[in-house]
Amino acid sequence: MASHSYRIGSSHGVRNFSSCSAVVPKPGTHSNVSAMTYCGVVLGCGYRGLWGFGSRSLCVVGSPRMALGCRWPLRIGGSFGYRAGGLCGPSPPCISTVTVNENLLTPLNLEINPNAQCVKQQEKEQIKCLNNKFAAFIDKVHFLEQQNKLLETKWQFYQNHEFCQGNLEELFQGYIQTLRRVNEYMEDDAGRLTLELNHVQEQLEGFKKKYEEELALGATAENELVLLKKDIDSAYLRKSDLEANVELLTREITFLRSLYEEAVCCHVPEIWILQSQISETSVVVKMDNSRELNMDVVVAEIKAQYDDIASRSRAEAAGWYQTKCEEMKATVIQQSENLRKSKDELNKLNRLIQRLTAEVENAKQQCSKLEASIAEAEQQGEAALSDARCKLTGLEEALQKAKQNMAWLLREYQKLMNSKLGLDVEIATYHKLLEGEESRLCEGMGAVTSVNWASVGVAFLGVSRSQGGVISGNLGSTVSQGVKFPQPDEGFKEDQEAAGVGEKVRDTNSKTFSSSMCQSATFERNRTLIRRGLRELQSALDQKSLLWIFADGCKVGLEKRYLSLEAKDNSGWPN
Repeated sequence: MASHSYRIGSSHGVRNFSSCSAVVPKPGTHSNVSAMTYCGVVLGCGYRGLWGFGSRSLCVVGSPRMALGCRWPLRIGGSFGYRAGGLCGPSPPCISTVTVNENLLTPLNLEINPNAQCVKQQEKEQIKCLNNKFAAFIDKVHFLEQQNKLLETKWQFYQNHEFCQGNLEELFQGYIQTLRRVNEYMEDDAGRLTLELNHVQEQLEGFKKKYEEELALGATAENELVLLKKDIDSAYLRKSDLEANVELLTREITFLRSLYEEAVCCHVPEIWILQSQISETSVVVKMDNSRELNMDVVVAEIKAQYDDIASRSRAEAAGWYQTKCEEMKATVIQQSENLRKSKDELNKLNRLIQRLTAEVENAKQQCSKLEASIAEAEQQGEAALSDARCKLTGLEEALQKAKQNMAWLLREYQKLMNSKLGLDVEIATYHKLLEGEESRLCEGMGAVTSVNWASVGVAFLGVSRSQGGVISGNLGSTVSQGVKFPQPDEGFKEDQEAAGVGEKVRDTNSKTFSSSMCQSATFERNRTLIRRGLRELQSALDQKSLLWIFADGCKVGLEKRYLSLEAKDNSGWPN
């Protein structure tokens, strides 16, 4: 087993290696390496200097894994900082060799961890989160330091601030004196109020006693009033009885007086005669004392007569009283009936008044509703009138537009008729040309015209197909000139010019062509092209006829609309 020793380093200065800068030979040889770096921690040795490998700076060629050993113990000392770390130690003057065990250099079957990237990403995210937390913590620390400084300044300010103890004591003493005066005032008010309260309570007790006495006096007065009412009732009854007796006695007295007066009136002449006789004659009366006058019988008779008279008068008075009572009862019944009827009529009138008032209120409500509905109807009518006016103006504008459209359609119709007339003239011209050519061929007279009909047909077809199957070679502008067919090298010509050119070309070609077979073939070809052009013209005319039918339909519709608008205008539409 061979042993190789590699010296890496320098006694002066600082040397570092980048990735894969230190190479160890293949396994099978004994190598000595003086230093190694793992995971960013530098293990170095040297004299008066530092050297080391960076991350992944030491690798073994041909082996994914290696073991390093040191024959002398390392004295390790290190220092760590934020996101950095290092291990270093003093080294002996000489560099010791590193022995590599070949048994440990055998290749291992390592599998790639698929989650390594995810783990690295998670570690990065965790580092970012920790950095953010650390930054927030630092900000919080700065904020707390500022708060601490602020509190310290406040504390120093309050410590340095000297309060005036004497002024405070004087203020407190003055405030205490004012409170004492207020307390004295309150005590005086309390005493005065207690005296007033006692006086009011005494007055209240006296008023209560007076009230109780008045209640007792009121009860006794009520009892006396009840007794007096009873006495008054009995006295009134006695009075009514006495009045009735007095009335009866007065009636009897008046009756007796009337009887006496009647009796006196009846016996007045006799009394006068007797008085005159007595006065004229002197009578000597001799009385027989033996005869005695029995006055008891006379008194009894008179008493009986007066009793009879009194009984009859009583009976008459009782009958009259009874009749009067009956009449009074009848009048009372009648009056009560009249009162009941009047009450019924009053109730009916009250009900009628209530019904009429309800009807009046209902009529007022209906009147207000009708007024509101009238106002709303007026508003709606005004809105409808304005809407109708707007519609009328719109219809008038539509009528004007329809008239303009109808005039435009009439002009277009006239143009189409003119173009149709031109097309008919051209068709007739081409028919005449074809008939002339056929007659010339049949008669064998002259040479067959060899106008370049192929180019004419091709141009014709190109013009017709480029416009969607409708010939548009200035059909709108040609009113009576017809369709202009293109000529080779000259474009579109008039029909007469085309005929003249055809004759010239026919004369020229009759001189140039020598074979009748070529002429007949050319004529057949030209005739085929002309027929094709005629078919295209016919299809164009069919499409023109469809346009005419559409124009006629539009014309009829516009005329109907115009007539309806005129009828509405004449029917008295509000202006």
